[in-house]
Amino acid sequence: MSRSLFSLLVWFFAAAIFASSAVAFETRAKSAFVIDQTTGTVLFSKNADEPLPPASMSKLMTLYVAFEAIRDGRLSLEERLPVSRHAMSYGGSTMFLDTTDRVSVEDLLRGIIVLSGNDACAVIAEALSPDGTEAGFARYMTQRAQQLGMTNSTFKNSNGWPADGHRMSMRDLALISGRIITDFPEFYKMFAEREFAFDNRAPQNVQNRNPLLGLGIGVDGLKTGHTQEAGYGLTGSAAQGNRRVIFVISGLETARARAEEAEAIVNWAFRQFAERQVLKAGEVLAEADVWMGDAPKVGLAARDDFTMVLPVLIGETVPAEIVYSGPFCVDKKSRWMSKEFHFCKESDNEPNGEGDTNSLEIKKGQELAELIIRPEGLEETRVPLVADRDVSPGGFMVRMKTVSGILLNRLTKGSEGAS
Repeated sequence: MSRSLFSLLVWFFAAAIFASSAVAFETRAKSAFVIDQTTGTVLFSKNADEPLPPASMSKLMTLYVAFEAIRDGRLSLEERLPVSRHAMSYGGSTMFLDTTDRVSVEDLLRGIIVLSGNDACAVIAEALSPDGTEAGFARYMTQRAQQLGMTNSTFKNSNGWPADGHRMSMRDLALISGRIITDFPEFYKMFAEREFAFDNRAPQNVQNRNPLLGLGIGVDGLKTGHTQEAGYGLTGSAAQGNRRVIFVISGLETARARAEEAEAIVNWAFRQFAERQVLKAGEVLAEADVWMGDAPKVGLAARDDFTMVLPVLIGETVPAEIVYSGPFCVDKKSRWMSKEFHFCKESDNEPNGEGDTNSLEIKKGQELAELIIRPEGLEETRVPLVADRDVSPGGFMVRMKTVSGILLNRLTKGSEGAS
């Protein structure tokens, strides 16, 4: 039998798994992305992979690179950095720095997070740039973003100042937000700070622009953005109970619309969805055929407990598909039959263990298949399935029985039946 793809439609009738008609959400944002960070379930996506001007939301990438430098010892919170003419030249939201200043890294971080300081970003950028320039730092940011899986992000500066080609997707903004929250919890606390009065220089610019802080709905970050081209945007995160949601919106026409849409998204994400256990570790969902083994089948089971967020408007079922390449052949001694009977090809399975040249044993816990869960209205979720038991090569009689079965099948159904 040639290598092929087997699919099995599975319907779960367990009480812990539910589905419903799509939980519709309408937004005025031109692009948006909402993900339940706790389970990785994407709750909403609208133009989420389109590279767009991110405005000040791209400062999140600058902050992540700065946090990495502090963690690695290449920068310290107490270190005081000089302000160049280039950094001082920025307008818009600033800390009102000038070339006579030497500012601590900690103050610069708060200046970026709370005050959205364009000048503070440039100071950090020039300190960490491979060539000492903000442009060099932007190139470094782009490379680092690619390494992190942000495939729709290109940076031309450190702060989101309008520039040709400076782009991020909403999904990428959610990704870097999740990395900040997970990788740097000690710094993430800064994003919830409501004000920062740096040196009492600018009483008119001391408030955090995030309109959801202090509303009592669990929002504790991250960053707003606005330019004429990008419109009003917000990358935010909120925690309620044991769940955390990350959301990104962009392209709103006013700051008020941004605040309204962001609050609506948070309420929708927590009220219309609930976390459910979908799979239990070791639970066998299906069985796959095994050729040349000491057992005719192997169970396909969940390796770990698996939970996901599903709509609270429950139905009875959620469709899922188990996909694998099979049957699984476990006897390399029978490779001489491949040419004649077109099965058990060399590429079907890889040997297990060092120096194993005679058998292709299936080991308990070995990944064999994938469960694709497709709740209506949500993106599909893929979960690996593993062997529930060991399967070793069978003896001479097992091989002969398999060959006899193929020959009989060919005689009764023709050559097509053999495969």
